Amino acid sequence: MTDVRPPLAIRKHVNTNRRIGIVWLMLLFLMGVLLIPLANIQVAQHTKWKTKSNLQVRHTISIPALRGGIYDRYGAVLAVSRPTYQVIANNLQITEPKKTAEQISQWVKIPVKKLTKMLKRHTGYLVLSNSLSVNDGRDLKKLALNGLTILQSTDRSSPNGSVARSLIGYINASGVGSAGLETQFESLLAGQAGKEETLLSETGIALPGSTSKVLAQSKAGTSLELSIDSALQFVTEQTLAKQLRATGGYTGVAMVMDVRTGEILADASLVNTNVQPGALTPVTDWGRDVGVPGIRQTIMNLGITQVYLPGSVFKIVPFSAALQSGAITPTSRFQVPYSLKVGTRLFHDAERHGVLNLSATDVLSQSSNIGTYLIARQVGRDGLLSQVSRMGFGHMTALDYPGESSGLLKTKQTWSASDMVALPIGQVNAVTPLQVLDAYNSIANKGVFVQPKLIRARISSDGTLHPTPPSAKHRVLSTSVAAQLNAMLQKVVSVGTGTAAFVPGYLVAGKTGTSQIPNRNTASFISGAYNASFVGFAPADHPILSTIVVIQRPRTSIFGGVISAPVFQRIMAYAMHHYNIPLTTHTDQHVTPGQTSFHSDVT
Repeated sequence: MTDVRPPLAIRKHVNTNRRIGIVWLMLLFLMGVLLIPLANIQVAQHTKWKTKSNLQVRHTISIPALRGGIYDRYGAVLAVSRPTYQVIANNLQITEPKKTAEQISQWVKIPVKKLTKMLKRHTGYLVLSNSLSVNDGRDLKKLALNGLTILQSTDRSSPNGSVARSLIGYINASGVGSAGLETQFESLLAGQAGKEETLLSETGIALPGSTSKVLAQSKAGTSLELSIDSALQFVTEQTLAKQLRATGGYTGVAMVMDVRTGEILADASLVNTNVQPGALTPVTDWGRDVGVPGIRQTIMNLGITQVYLPGSVFKIVPFSAALQSGAITPTSRFQVPYSLKVGTRLFHDAERHGVLNLSATDVLSQSSNIGTYLIARQVGRDGLLSQVSRMGFGHMTALDYPGESSGLLKTKQTWSASDMVALPIGQVNAVTPLQVLDAYNSIANKGVFVQPKLIRARISSDGTLHPTPPSAKHRVLSTSVAAQLNAMLQKVVSVGTGTAAFVPGYLVAGKTGTSQIPNRNTASFISGAYNASFVGFAPADHPILSTIVVIQRPRTSIFGGVISAPVFQRIMAYAMHHYNIPLTTHTDQHVTPGQTSFHSDVT
């Protein structure tokens, strides 16, 4: 039988081809297993995975709004923001540091050599500039350099330096108000941020070749026009600063107000960093001198936020209450001894004397503590407490200023027998300098209390001016009582404890105060530490401006008539001429040395 099988070589070839085919089939199967899901991802699920991929690098970033400006009553800039660009480098992406440094040095204002070293360090995120101008930012952005991100930003500046800084406050590194008016009006000033979509790396740097897309434009903030007069503010700060340095005082407050409108024209709050606070409450500052070495703006505005024992400037409370009730007249006479024991305490006048026959006007002008008590007891506890509230003490003002204090007052529940003396002479109620100024302003304004005011208008982003409503007013004294107090306060300046406040050519009315400072750690007073005050208004025959000056713990003297009255005089003398206020045509007010019975007014 003949063998018909193919030769062995042919059979081997066929088997080899079969094996190869099987391998190819297996490879095709495996490729199918791999390609089908890949095709599914790349085609069927393309949109889904593209979106997820973009989300890993595509980010929506905030476009900062241009913050509203703050201006004085005449349009002078106190704080303003300008649009800028921020330059950020990712030096991990920069392959030619020297070349890049040469290209951008002129914009970021960093020398090429120094910048090259910065770009060579593989730190990743590196801020090169926060305040590139708009034109420079746009020009630099056009270069599209690898490793550089150019972002819109803003820069806040104060062309007038630190003027009114304790009132205005500041913004922090995040561009948010950190104190003062910047905080109070944050929602208005900040505006509304826009949105921009861009591709960023994990470190927040723009990816090479990426572009940005604006999703929403930012909206500029609302600006504020203040009642402050920057020229008067500067003079007030400088005058107060020089006296702080000369007397070694720790803190100082000086405020000037328009009698009729309640508008605050100047508000200085300073701290002397040359002296140690000791037992006093430490005061923080903005870290920059106002032009007088060591004297700086405080972070908290002390005239509005800090309370103090007012001393003799508080005596208008019992005097106004007694005059209003008809218990006394300006010419009522009193037999005034040097001292009296009331309750458990012994009270006395500032200087020793025998029994004096004084009129009510004399008692006020010479700041007699015992004479003030004799007047106060005719009003009684309830009458005094009612008058304290009526004159504005214990109440918040309409300013709504951050940290404002309403004061700490004696009540019926906490009353003791000795308070019949201590309260009228300003030893128990803790009040703010602004509250004291408001009370005296009521006398100057013929018995009408005017709420203080700081904001004259709001300015929308399109430049439209929106004036704020006039200050609220209400009567606290009759016209006749206000006139009587006005005349009595004029005697304080002409023959009493406030002769240093006299402004030549003008009638001045006011009151001195010298009060002890409580120890915050004990129930006693700090030995040798006093607050020296003077508050008043001018021209007294037709009042236009009222002013208060308070200096804490002066070292050269302690008396308000010696320390604070001269500051009042210098500020008011400038203000009278600054506003072209006519001289008083008929005045018999003059200062004759030696007429004052008591040269001090310590309570």
